[in-house]
Amino acid sequence: MTLTEDLQNLIDGECAKARTHSVILRVQSGDGGVDFRSSAGAATPDTRFLIASISKMFTATLIMQLADSGEIALDQSVQSILHDIDLSGLHVVKGVDYGPTLTVRQLLHQTSGLADYFESDLVADLKQNIDCSYGLMDVLRMTKALPPQAAPDSGRSWYSDTNYQLLGAVIKAVTGQSFDLAVQTRICVPLGLRNTSNFESRDQIVALFNKDQPLSIPQALASMGPDGGIVSTLDDMLAFLRAFVSNRLFVPENVIQMQQWNRLFFPLHYGYGLMRIKLPRWMTLFHATPELIGHSGASGSFAFYAPKPDIYLIGSFNQLDAPRRPVSFMMRVLRLIEKHGVSS
Repeated sequence: MTLTEDLQNLIDGECAKARTHSVILRVQSGDGGVDFRSSAGAATPDTRFLIASISKMFTATLIMQLADSGEIALDQSVQSILHDIDLSGLHVVKGVDYGPTLTVRQLLHQTSGLADYFESDLVADLKQNIDCSYGLMDVLRMTKALPPQAAPDSGRSWYSDTNYQLLGAVIKAVTGQSFDLAVQTRICVPLGLRNTSNFESRDQIVALFNKDQPLSIPQALASMGPDGGIVSTLDDMLAFLRAFVSNRLFVPENVIQMQQWNRLFFPLHYGYGLMRIKLPRWMTLFHATPELIGHSGASGSFAFYAPKPDIYLIGSFNQLDAPRRPVSFMMRVLRLIEKHGVSS
């Protein structure tokens, strides 16, 4: 059986599992010797899909570009950029108000300790097909109503979509462009990404599900923007991930900063808009697994690069109830590639 057949059988098997309605997958080696794109279920390899929190890689790219050009400093306070928004009271820990002093770097590295607005009643509503539109002020209101996760720079990263909503506001304030327009002019046009943009209500994308419930939440998807609202295709995402990894989007020296890994939650570490996955040997019957660098999303989306075998992996399960499913799936893909003669 060929690698192509094995990979197709893998995604067919995943799609046949309960509460799974579509699977899309793009795999390519650095030299192009491995090149697979396919789908199973109610999707095609060319269908646009919600990349969800992989959007944070686009946001991080724009922020690093602005830092490269000297338009912002990473250790600059966000309040000094967002003149029209009062961040007082946003992040109070043990009586200390950190809101006005939060820095761009803290948001980028998820070290602010801010509460995650998405984990308020919002995510539960979305899973019940209760749609809503929201803006930054709504995000700040939802965040204030939640307990903070930690004080800033407390020694680890604390995942919060609020951080990236604020970074989207920074991008808008500095560039004078909407988040989507900044993505288009600074990333999509230079890379030739024709099918990548912030979600709009008229967009046709692979259907999202929560378990067996199809979701229709266009207003919320259009509101997510910098923390999770970009839609794309497998081919566009491969081009973006290749450009990101090869330092074509920002000053190469920034990679060192962006890959300063903090503990997030097992088995993830976090850099600047980047996740790192490295499973311990005890989890894999003492079989060494490759390091993966990239990002995943709440929809079961994933875009990762494995440096050792030089493999790019992009895809999605399009399920809001299976955000951690990609980890074991990607490991299975890599094992199949290794079996067919591409190994580290």
